[in-house]
Amino acid sequence: MTAQIPPALERTLDGLPDQPGVYLWKDRQGSVIYVGKAKRLRQRVRSYFTADVTSSAKLRMLQRVIADLETIVVPSESQALLLENNLIKEHAPRFNIQLRDDKSYPSIAVTLGEPFPRVLVVRRVAIPGARYFGPYTDVGTLRRALRIIRRIFTVRSCHYALPHEAPDRPCLDYHIHRCLAPCVGYQAEADYRGMIDDVLAFLEGRTVEVRRRLRERMDAASAKLDFERAAELRNAIRWLEQLEQPAAVERVGGGDADAVGYARDGDDAAVTVLRARDGKVVARDERFLHTLAEEADARVLSAFLVRSYRLMEGRARRAALPFEPADFTELTELLADVDWVLPHRGALRRLVDLADQNARHALESFRIEALETEERAADPVYALGRDLGLTTVPRSLVCVDVSTSQGRDTVGSLVWFEAGRPKKSEYRKFKIRGEAAEEPEETEGAGAAERRQDDYAAISEVVGRYLRRRVDEEKPLPDLLVVDGGKGQLGAAAEAARAAGLTDLPLASLAKREEEVYLPGRAEPLRLTRRSPSLRLLQQARDEAHRFAVTYNRKRRTERTVTSELLNIPGVGPARRRALLERFGSLAGVRLASVEELTAVPGVSARLAERILRHLRA
Repeated sequence: MTAQIPPALERTLDGLPDQPGVYLWKDRQGSVIYVGKAKRLRQRVRSYFTADVTSSAKLRMLQRVIADLETIVVPSESQALLLENNLIKEHAPRFNIQLRDDKSYPSIAVTLGEPFPRVLVVRRVAIPGARYFGPYTDVGTLRRALRIIRRIFTVRSCHYALPHEAPDRPCLDYHIHRCLAPCVGYQAEADYRGMIDDVLAFLEGRTVEVRRRLRERMDAASAKLDFERAAELRNAIRWLEQLEQPAAVERVGGGDADAVGYARDGDDAAVTVLRARDGKVVARDERFLHTLAEEADARVLSAFLVRSYRLMEGRARRAALPFEPADFTELTELLADVDWVLPHRGALRRLVDLADQNARHALESFRIEALETEERAADPVYALGRDLGLTTVPRSLVCVDVSTSQGRDTVGSLVWFEAGRPKKSEYRKFKIRGEAAEEPEETEGAGAAERRQDDYAAISEVVGRYLRRRVDEEKPLPDLLVVDGGKGQLGAAAEAARAAGLTDLPLASLAKREEEVYLPGRAEPLRLTRRSPSLRLLQQARDEAHRFAVTYNRKRRTERTVTSELLNIPGVGPARRRALLERFGSLAGVRLASVEELTAVPGVSARLAERILRHLRA
């Protein structure tokens, strides 16, 4: 049964040309919900309302929401393919194949528009004249690439607009041989540009060419008796030689080639591109596609090639595909500079199989990660690790607090949280023994500065004693140690951790007033939103440590008060004091007792009982 077409839309369909073009389906609000291309617009658009498409759930839903149509006529099918891609990027229709946005991945940008280019990590293609590499779906790969570039090449890291804006003297990078100081004229622009050419060649995977250039410069430096520079270049060559050893995964006859791998699971797909240069695999790129619904694999692959592969920097002359994509003829016209291959055997086929394997692995990893991300979204432990930038999830967390009463009875507390929940068997309390435990002198002007120093000393003592004991007893250390306080308390804890030989232990502090989080090596505090699960977990641990410390402080203060009150009574020594407290439980119980009840305690006479009550009730 043919679907009913609204009268207004029927008139539009009757006037469609029988030419190539692009059509945009719109809903009642005028929003574009689907973009498609057609060899013949009139025939293709009418096919959406024929009886043979009613079995498609996607098309049935489209039929229900379609309210208007817009078409654009173009001269050829290849131009329709390109226009379709541009319009999908512009409108992001919900019924089209969704290619995961490249902006969510970082890229490496080489700012070639500047006289002295820099190498930057960016997420948007917005720097005029820059050359981009990526985007990198694996951030670890990007970091390794940057680490190698900074180790081998002397690219400047400053943000000066050279040569118009420059400092008076070279920075630290010059003195540690990470930069040759073009900012103050120590390196000529031509020499710097030559080094940037090597960076570009390295990022393109042409390491053999880079080694050749570096060897020429090493020989030239040796000829000029600049042996220090020659040694630096020699070390860079050795680094490149080491890098090349694990890169040779598969030999490809004929030099450079790109192999495309494809994997799909329901509405999701992954496409991987293995880049082979000089006969060796040197890099891998991958993209994820979503909302595939009932789209054929050939159309999904075509969408990737047009919308992603076409825009990749440094494409090879040859591209090997796992199967023939849709619109293959138009694709070859659109990318006329690429020789497309559908290999069935040989090295290229093995390379495509390897790319398929990588695509399957990427898709499985993506789906597992997506599932874990959903599960972890509500887990404050994972949120805390992410917000603090920790390399390890802080499944075990300890929080330290100090409590004092007018400079006396100073105590420390440590509470342990496991998987976000208190683990009371690991709670520890500390009677401060060092300088912070000394009673303050009754001197005028002793104020906040002295109290802060006492607080720092107490924090340092608690952290130091705890960590040294854990190390001595070979017990596991927490994944994160938090102290109650600000930058000063954090510094005291860090110094104690260093003294215990634990320089890599993650530390943080939480300041009460603004609930700011301080981290080592960071000048400004981290401000988490009040609804952040990370902040709530830190607050819970801080409040529990405070409660535990105050409880212990009160107990010690009570013991000291009881001891001093009873021992100040003539005739009451330690043995009688102990007997009274055991009988009545507390100083208040003794105060409320009668003479007869007190004389029931061994060693307490009626006269002594009267003296005790007279003293306590005075």
